[in-house]
Amino acid sequence: MATLVTFHAHPDDESIATGGVMAKASDEGHRVILVVATRGEHGEVAEGFLEHGEALWQRRERETHACADILGVARVEFLGYVDSGMIGTPENDLPESFWQADVEEAAARLAAILNEEHADILTVYDEDGVYGHPDHIQVYRVGVRAAELAGTPRVYMNTINRDHLRRSFQQAAADGVELPADVNPEDLMNLGVPEGRITTTVDIRPWLARKRAAMAAHASQISETSFFMTMEPAAFDAGFGQEWFIRCDAEPGLVETDLFDGIQ
Repeated sequence: MATLVTFHAHPDDESIATGGVMAKASDEGHRVILVVATRGEHGEVAEGFLEHGEALWQRRERETHACADILGVARVEFLGYVDSGMIGTPENDLPESFWQADVEEAAARLAAILNEEHADILTVYDEDGVYGHPDHIQVYRVGVRAAELAGTPRVYMNTINRDHLRRSFQQAAADGVELPADVNPEDLMNLGVPEGRITTTVDIRPWLARKRAAMAAHASQISETSFFMTMEPAAFDAGFGQEWFIRCDAEPGLVETDLFDGIQ
């Protein structure tokens, strides 16, 4: 069996982006490790949600461990950086933010975990961080460098299939499905990458209920009334039933259906 390390920017990113492949890998006997760069200190939270004296990062750390239990994660580590906030916000400039971290130093922290775990596979995000978030872009930079330092043999960039997203919205319109008022399909068309760049599409529908439960475990960020949790089952299946990756060492024309293809 192999060891998969998934590297993410904030608590809840892992469930949304790679929750399916994590649950799948665990069920198939692989060791699954979750590394999170920050504790999501600058996330938004509804007034009154936290206990008296409780900091958001404390709640999000507990939520991450609850999510990890659902997905079958063997080890959770936080790299110790601070959430950089959304692009263009003052938090980007704080010296302790992940966006300001020295890439070599951060990569060394992650590489130490990769070496300890004898990692076979590392997942990061694509070069634009899927949607341009500073911490997601930094995950790409730090993760790729860490894999070089540790000699991790296989690196995948998690992304979104932009063309699949477009087809899904077109099908929803044809079926007369009304989207939430705050969702504008045109605003989402620059997410991820064109389909032609994707090497690896994993069908995670058998693990979709686990993925949804893992997302719900992050209740401070994904409430019962959120867009994610109120999607109709068919829409949730269409939007989250596959997870997409670009294999960094891929030969031209490579097409895979699993991160572990060719790994014993």
